[in-house]
Amino acid sequence: MALVEETSVKVALETEASPDVPEGKTDYPFTASNSIYTAILSRNEAVKDAKRLKNFLELRDKYVHKKVLFEDPLFPPNDSSLWYSSKFPIEFEWKRPTEICDNPQFIIDGASRTDICQGELGDCWLLAAIACLTLNDKLLYRVIPSDQSFTENYAGIFHFQFWRYGEWVDVVVDDRIPTSNNQLVFTKSFRKNEFWSALLEKAYAKLHGSYEALKGGNTLEAMEDFTGGVTEFFEMSEAPKELYKIMKKALERGSLMGCSIDALLPSHCETETANGLVRGHAYSITALEEVTKDTKIRLVQMRNPWGMVLWKGPWNAKISFEDFKKNFTKLEICNLTPDTLLDDRSHSWTVAVNEGRWVRGSSAGGCRNFPDTFWTNPQYRMRLYEEDDDPDDPEHVACTVMVALMQKGRRKDRSKGAKLYTIGFTIYEMIGSQQHLQKDFFLYNASKAKCKSYINLREVSERFCLPPGEYVIIPSTFDPHEEGDRGREGLLCLESCRSMIALMDTDGTGKLNLQEFKHLWSKIKAWQLIFKKYDKDKSSTISSFEMRNAVNDAGFRLNNQLYDIITMRYADEHLNIDFDSFICCFVRLEGMFRTFHAFDKNGDGTIKLNVLEWLQLTMYA
Repeated sequence: MALVEETSVKVALETEASPDVPEGKTDYPFTASNSIYTAILSRNEAVKDAKRLKNFLELRDKYVHKKVLFEDPLFPPNDSSLWYSSKFPIEFEWKRPTEICDNPQFIIDGASRTDICQGELGDCWLLAAIACLTLNDKLLYRVIPSDQSFTENYAGIFHFQFWRYGEWVDVVVDDRIPTSNNQLVFTKSFRKNEFWSALLEKAYAKLHGSYEALKGGNTLEAMEDFTGGVTEFFEMSEAPKELYKIMKKALERGSLMGCSIDALLPSHCETETANGLVRGHAYSITALEEVTKDTKIRLVQMRNPWGMVLWKGPWNAKISFEDFKKNFTKLEICNLTPDTLLDDRSHSWTVAVNEGRWVRGSSAGGCRNFPDTFWTNPQYRMRLYEEDDDPDDPEHVACTVMVALMQKGRRKDRSKGAKLYTIGFTIYEMIGSQQHLQKDFFLYNASKAKCKSYINLREVSERFCLPPGEYVIIPSTFDPHEEGDRGREGLLCLESCRSMIALMDTDGTGKLNLQEFKHLWSKIKAWQLIFKKYDKDKSSTISSFEMRNAVNDAGFRLNNQLYDIITMRYADEHLNIDFDSFICCFVRLEGMFRTFHAFDKNGDGTIKLNVLEWLQLTMYA
C-alpha cells in the first residue's frame, strides 16, 4: 500500500514584468521567473519518455531497420492492460490497424471533433477534452505529433505527449488495439480507416495503467494533461452574470471548455433526460454565436462524444444560452495562462511549482476542523509585493495570485484501491518566520483566504486578490490520516538495548563501562521526562504528531522529510509511538549527530567518508 500521498501546489503571481527580488530576500521560492506556460506551445521542449527514457525516433528507426513490428512489453495485449477489478463482458482480440482494414491512416484531412466517437468505455470526460483539443491545431499537434503514419517508416510504434505534473512526457505505444468482431471496442473515428483517436486513448490508458482506469472522471483533468494550463470550475447555480462573456473570451483565447449535468445518484450514471441531454455525461463546448430571429439569441454549440445529437429542444444541433444555463450544472474551462477572462489585458506571470506529500501520522493533518493536527500539514511561503496595475482604479492596492492544489497518482493507483481525497487549502498572513508554524499560530490567527470548498477532484484551484505581504499556504485533505495503510516492523526490547550500547560504546568493545553507562542513564532520564510530557492520557504512547515537539524539546533540529521518516519507521498502525520505539529513535538521533560531529573535523557541516567508513557508521548506528 502507498506510504505517502504526494501533492503539488502551483502558484501563479500576476506581475507586469519579472519582479526584482527584494534585497536580502533571495530565499523565497515564488520570486523566480520560471513560467511553465512558455512550454505549452513549444515544440522544442525537452520531452521525456514516460517509461523508457528513450527517444521515440531511436526506437522507431531500430524496428524499421530490423523490419519487425514493435510490441510494447510495458502495456501488453492482455487482461492486465484492460481492467483491474471486473472483466469486460466482451471477448477481445488485439489487432493492428493493418489487420482491421485496407489502407489504414493515422489522420485523414486533419484531426477534427468528428473523429472521436465513444465506444464501450465510460471515458466521455476524456473524449470531450480531445474534441476541444481539435479546435486548436497548435495544441493538438503538441499532444499528437503529426510525423507518424502507417506507410512511411511504419514499425507499429506511435507516441503521444502529455503534460504530467510539471513536465511534458512522451508515451510510446504499439498499435495493437482491442477489437471485437473486427470492430474497435473503445474510441473510434467515424471513418473506419482512421486511427489517431483510438491510439491516443491507448496512450492515455497506458499512462494510467489500464483502460479501466479511465472510467469516470473530470474533463478538466484531461484538459490540463493536454495543455499544462490553468483550470477553473463553475457551478452553474453560482455562475457570474458575465458568464457568456467569460465563455466567449475563453474560446477566443484558445481555452478548452466542457460542461456536464450531475447524475441524480452516483449509481445513476448516463441517464437520458426528457429533453435528450444525458446526466452524468461530459460534453465539449466548441463554439458560441449570436443570431437574430425577432430578437438577438445567443447560442452554444456542443459536441457529444457519443457522436450523435440528442437535444430535443429548439435549434437542433445547438442550444440557446438560456437553455444551457437551465439544463447544465457544471462548466469547466482550461486556460493557457492565468489571465482572468473578465479582463481584456494580458499580463506577465511568475509561476512556482512546489512538490510535497502528506504522510499519515506526521504531515497528513486534515483541515482546520482538527486543530491538534492541522499545523503539521506542509507549509509553503509566498511573498506578494508588486501590486496590480489597474488604470481603472488607481487606489487599488492588491496583488492577484492563483493557487492550484493537485493530488498525484490517484487514478493510476485505482487498482490498489486508491480514491480521490477531498482536498483544499487555506492561506494565512505571517511575518518573518521561516520555521514550520506551530499549533498556537493557527489557534490565534484567522485565515486571509481559502478555497471555496473541499472537494474530491484531482485539482482544486482558486484566484485571489490579496494585499502585499507575506503569506503561508496550507494544503490539506479534509480529514487527517488520509493515507494508505501500512504494516510496521516490530521493535523489540533487545533492539533498544543494542541501540543504546551502540550509542555509548566509544571504544568499539560492544560493552559499556561505568562512565559510559552513567552518561547513557542521564540521557534516558531526560528523554523519559519529555515522553511523559506528551503522554497526556497515560497510555504509555504518544501521538506521532507530537513527535515533532518532543524531538525539538530534546534539542534536535530536523526538516520535514526526517519527521516523515521517523513516523514511517517508529509509529504503529494507530499512529502512536510507544516508549521503546521513542527511546530507539532518540538513541539513533543522538548517535548519528555525535558521529557526524566526530567526522566533521573542520566544523563546516560536511564530512567525507569512504565506503567502508560509511558501512561501519550506518551498520552499527
